[in-house]
This record gives sequence, structure tokens and C-alpha cells, in this order.
Amino acid sequence: MAVIHRTTVVPSKDELLTAWLPTRPWYRPAAGGPRLERAGGFRLDDPAGEVGIEFMVVTDTAGDGPVSYLVPLTYRGAPLEGAEGALVGTMEHGVLGRRWAYDGCHDPVLVAGLLALIEGRAQAQDQNTSDLPDPGIGRSFTGEGPLPAALSTVTDDRDATQLHDAPRGVTLRLNRVLRPGALVQDAAGEVTGWWRQPDGTRARGPFAVLRTGTGA
Repeated sequence: MAVIHRTTVVPSKDELLTAWLPTRPWYRPAAGGPRLERAGGFRLDDPAGEVGIEFMVVTDTAGDGPVSYLVPLTYRGAPLEGAEGALVGTMEHGVLGRRWAYDGCHDPVLVAGLLALIEGRAQAQDQNTSDLPDPGIGRSFTGEGPLPAALSTVTDDRDATQLHDAPRGVTLRLNRVLRPGALVQDAAGEVTGWWRQPDGTRARGPFAVLRTGTGA
């Protein structure tokens, strides 16, 4: 079970993301940006209890119009070997000490947790409260399991990050730029969630889409 600590984190997650987001190919440049607001998200438990797993939604309110981004993050007590290019930054946690924050698409613990969520073997947890399931996160799986424990290739495009397992014909797409009500067709599985818009209303759309076999 992930334990949510009420403590200080320096620099804050918002500060790390403000510096990191503009370096991503899917970030929409905005004059004077980023100007971020937290808009939603959820957590997953690491069965080993070592890695923090969080899916953050942040909205950039700079520029001509707000853009919401899905940012999967992992928090580790030591560097992840071979993942230097996925490091978002380091933080000093008031309880846990130094933490290394990574783009979770490159962290096998997060990927395994997300695949388990899609298959129904894991449950989404509230972002801010320990041991509280999040009923607002939906999942479905119509394919044939079990899914692979890892996906070896990670690529970014203008809207998403795609993870692939070529031998199994599996593709997992994480929508980095979120669009309310986006339609998903021919998917073997998906994760959907909600986020707050700047006007206070809720939007909902697909966070992750799984395709297998010829549909990948």
C-alpha cells in the first residue's frame, strides 16, 4: 500500500515539471509558460513497496488556451540504472530523504502496474489519500491475457508516448495531451479518467489505450 506523507518536498513537483515539460516533444509551447495547475490523477501501488507511482494531470494555463497533460511519474530512493534520459529531477522529501523522479513511461515498475490495472489485477488509488481506491478511474480489457510484464521500446510523438512489445504485437499508448471525450476504437484495453478544467468543470477522456495483434 502506498503511504501518502504530509511533508515538504523541495523542489516541489510543480517546480520540477515547469522546467521539464518544455523539453518534451508533446509539449505545446506557450508564451510565458508553463503556468501549471494540478488538475487530477491517481496512484498505483508497487507490490514491492519500493517505488512511488503517480499519474499526474497538470493544465498549462499560459498562452492562448489551456492544455492538459498526463504525466506518469515514479519516485525512487536511488537512481534507476540506464534511465538517465528519463530523469525529471531530484527532490528532498521531508520523510523519505532524497528521491529521484522519473518519467514513468521509462520505468518498468510503472509500466507493469499500468498493464496490471488494465487487466484488472491492480486497482487505481486516490492521489492524495492512503489506502483509498479511486472509483473515478475506469479500465477495461477485452484482449487475451496475460499481458507481457514489460514493453521494451518507448517512443514519443506530438501527442503521446507509445510503448511497444514487437514479438507479442502489443502497443500501449499514453495520451500526453488530453482531450475530453476522445473516442477510442478497436482497443483491446484502456484506462480512462477525469480532470478539472480551469473553469471548474470536469472533463473525461482516455489516459491509456492498449492494442494487441493486428490492431497494434
